[in-house]
Amino acid sequence: MAATQKIGRKSATATTSWGAKRRVSPRATNAIRLGFALGAMALWEGVSRSGLLLHDVVPSLVDIVAAMGRLLVNPAFYANLEITAWEVAASLAVGAAAGIFAGIALGANKFLSRAYEPYVYYLAPTPRIIFFPVMIMWFGVGVASKIALGALSCFFTVALSTAAGMRGIDPVLIRVGKTFRATPWQMAVKIQLPAMRAPVLNGVRLGLGTAVITALLAETKLSNQGLGFMTMQIYSHFDMASLYGLLAIVFLLAGAGNMLIGRLTLGAGRGASFES
Repeated sequence: MAATQKIGRKSATATTSWGAKRRVSPRATNAIRLGFALGAMALWEGVSRSGLLLHDVVPSLVDIVAAMGRLLVNPAFYANLEITAWEVAASLAVGAAAGIFAGIALGANKFLSRAYEPYVYYLAPTPRIIFFPVMIMWFGVGVASKIALGALSCFFTVALSTAAGMRGIDPVLIRVGKTFRATPWQMAVKIQLPAMRAPVLNGVRLGLGTAVITALLAETKLSNQGLGFMTMQIYSHFDMASLYGLLAIVFLLAGAGNMLIGRLTLGAGRGASFES
């Protein structure tokens, strides 16, 4: 028995020390990320200068950075950015609100989950752009149709994430709410939403990405304003440096929004762990 306990302690110590050795410091992680980015830029510049592809198709990074500078001082860029930002923000607000409401209903009620959640799963992978003609007929060719399509894209990811978070709530919290005779609204606001902040924010984080993609794609199809429209205008003049510069700016803006929601998600997860 003593020998077995000694072996168990040695095994646990070895596992702990192995896990400590395997832990990667934030500095090493940042170094790996920076190295990957520098390597990708060096590869791009090498291909651009090699002559393997047309220089206009793969412009130099110097030309792309210069084009980004021209875009950032162009008033037309900010006018189109304002339109796209409004479409994405409105899409995220409407889609997330509807997704959270549906996710709570599906996660809290087994009958609703069995009856309707399969439809959400089946429709979630459907390309949203096929609904664009319907949105145009319902809301017209203006900003409203892009917002509706973006909200539809956000809805599925937020609803599924919220429903999964509902099922992960500690049953003790639900019993406490019922003991105090909380109304359904009080249960949702006081108990359920605070207990599943991290899953909901993860769904919103994914919904932001789908909203950006959907809004830009819809603007390229039928619009006379927005960054998607501006992209097609630049492409029609075959100004590839400006095109890549605009795509890089959009990527950086979307990444900044994603990082902000990610920090909120991390903070929510730490708060939930502290409360538990």
